[in-house]
Amino acid sequence: MARIARIEATGGPEAIAFHDVDLPPPAEGEVQVRNSVVGLNYIDTYHRRGIYPVTLPSPLGVEGVGVVEAVGDGVSGLALGQRVGYFGPELGAYATHRNMAATSLFALPDDVADDVAAAALLKGCTVEFLVERCAKVEAGWPVLVHAAAGGVGLILVQWLKAIGAIVIGTVSTEAKAEQARAAGADHIIFYREEDTAARVREITGGKGVRVVFDGIGQATWEASLDSTGPRGLIVSYGNADAPVNNVNLGVLAYKGSLFTTRPTLFAYYADPAERAAGVARLWEMMRSGKVSISIGQRYALEDVAEAHRDLEAGKTVGSTVLLV
Repeated sequence: MARIARIEATGGPEAIAFHDVDLPPPAEGEVQVRNSVVGLNYIDTYHRRGIYPVTLPSPLGVEGVGVVEAVGDGVSGLALGQRVGYFGPELGAYATHRNMAATSLFALPDDVADDVAAAALLKGCTVEFLVERCAKVEAGWPVLVHAAAGGVGLILVQWLKAIGAIVIGTVSTEAKAEQARAAGADHIIFYREEDTAARVREITGGKGVRVVFDGIGQATWEASLDSTGPRGLIVSYGNADAPVNNVNLGVLAYKGSLFTTRPTLFAYYADPAERAAGVARLWEMMRSGKVSISIGQRYALEDVAEAHRDLEAGKTVGSTVLLV
């Protein structure tokens, strides 16, 4: 028997309901995982709200950590009792147990605890591909990180500082500013009180930044455009506010021959060799001490609706995990 969360219709956090189900043995190519910790991510709210379409009724959650409890036919490289982690693309992490494709799992190293892995995998691998393979940031570049004290934001700031970038971070409160500064942010902008683009131009001597990392979406699109220097790149990687729509490509020319991209994690982690290399790079950055994972909140799995409310209200700092 497994306890799983799903939605029957898209909507607010109240749409999430838990159900007891009989879980069959894993099919060929699958393993059964008993979750210990589940990661909470903004993409979960996109599925719940219907921003990213799902087939209803739908399970929720993409990231988790647990132990292999059963192995289906045709699976190699995974054993009973082995600790594993995952970050999709299949939905269904909000569960006590689940069956999933063995190819979606990563063996966890002994020196990474379950809660840290659940807080790090999706966000850390997101940062890895954003910085190193998408934007290809170089030392000395000024960059802007929106929501610098969020789960992805804090890892972004640390990673960017580790490679020598000059990091400007936006935050909403002094408490979050302290978190971003501790992660290595060189400059802080309080976006509710200051004109973000004007401050960026002031900090950069009018030049603007080389790269903007924008996980907010529609609410920050104009500020991102106005903060980016000639031939710079806007990496719009999330929709915490709302998706960016109805963009006239001519504005990119007008603002300085800008580039923009809307990347997804799974496009950069589709190839098995890229997946293995990306995760190995994350563990390397964590072991070096250049990147540490901040878990700001822990909730019981059954309190996931409350966790969604707090996440969307901007009440969370760093990563959030759900304890099974």
